[in-house]
Amino acid sequence: MKFCVSLLAVALLTSPSAVVAQQPTVGDAGQAMYQIGPQDQLRITVLDEPSLSQSYRVDPDGSITMDYIGRVRASGSTPADLQARVRELLANGFLRNPQVRVEVESYKSQSVMVSGEVRAPGKIPMTGAMTLLEALAVAGSPLSSASSELTIAHLKRPDSRDADVTRVNWKDLQVGRGTDVALLDGDFISVPKAQTFFITGQVQHPGEFVLEPGTTVQQAIALAGGLTDRGSDRRVKATRIVKNKSVEVSLRLEDRVLPGDTITVVQRFF
Repeated sequence: MKFCVSLLAVALLTSPSAVVAQQPTVGDAGQAMYQIGPQDQLRITVLDEPSLSQSYRVDPDGSITMDYIGRVRASGSTPADLQARVRELLANGFLRNPQVRVEVESYKSQSVMVSGEVRAPGKIPMTGAMTLLEALAVAGSPLSSASSELTIAHLKRPDSRDADVTRVNWKDLQVGRGTDVALLDGDFISVPKAQTFFITGQVQHPGEFVLEPGTTVQQAIALAGGLTDRGSDRRVKATRIVKNKSVEVSLRLEDRVLPGDTITVVQRFF
């Protein structure tokens, strides 16, 4: 008897039609974690039941209607959850050992918004579980003028104006420093324009540069190509705005550069 059962299991797993009835794999991680919502288009396949195997639009109340079992709540479920529910309902007096697969054909219910310094800002449908870097890629990736720091705002409640705001350095994520951020439905991603500073005087390439968070005077000089043969890394000064007034301050190499600073590198005495 055990031998016969084993043969049957092998036959089911190797049968082409049986593949359709398998649970969504972890490779379909986006679909496996996605929560179905109103207006999503689902593809439900029931093995050897062509009348049931079709596309279903999730109604505004979050339900779908199927032959035999009528209205079924879909909203808030993952495809795997709904798959198990449909299988259970069909097995309750309608079909013997039904084989069911649920997939999302068209994502309509969930989205995030990306604004600011990206090539294609706008509303992005969440095609399953989506991370920050994936959303930025769909938005055409940040422009060269973009700051390395962005913000993600998530409303605490759909009917609230209060939001949890997270600051993220997306450039760090791109090079593997830190963990990519999983986005939630309704998240608002803002990519601001990068802040800048100027450096002039005895450096190889004076001009305007993007200010990365934490940039020091020494790093600013390096960004400008380093000192000229006559340049000095002492007596460096910056012109900056303090309380709406332009003032001149002396800087050490380890001091932080502030947005809008104009750094002057002077000539050494000898």
